[in-house]
Amino acid sequence: MAAKKKIYLCGPIMDESEGRARIWRERAKELLGADFILLDPMRRNFKDREVDSANEIVEFDLQDVRDADIILVNYCKPSIGTAMEVFYASHVLNKFVIAFSPFSFKDCSPWMVKYCTKILPSLEDAARYIREHFIVQSL
Repeated sequence: MAAKKKIYLCGPIMDESEGRARIWRERAKELLGADFILLDPMRRNFKDREVDSANEIVEFDLQDVRDADIILVNYCKPSIGTAMEVFYASHVLNKFVIAFSPFSFKDCSPWMVKYCTKILPSLEDAARYIREHFIVQSL
């Protein structure tokens, strides 16, 4: 039996209400949790803007990106952390980066278009895409 692939749940946390940052991640777990291991950065209880947590936040998130097979991105607004994780995953690690976004192509950052493998209009579409292309079918 093949090991489950890991998906990192990438998206804005800082300057988001905690509920908003968690809601889509909980929905992703409902849609994908049976067939994938989901790496949720919100499982750790660090506080943004605290000096002693800043390096830990970044290092733990980058470790999750390294550990993941797939990066699932909520591209709902510009976010420095999200953009850096996407660039690192795609350009440095050559990972598959699948985003969902309310933005039309012309409203997307060229950087996100370049470094996301695929941008889809909703979380449900992204989950369907991941399930279709990354669940290993046994023979």
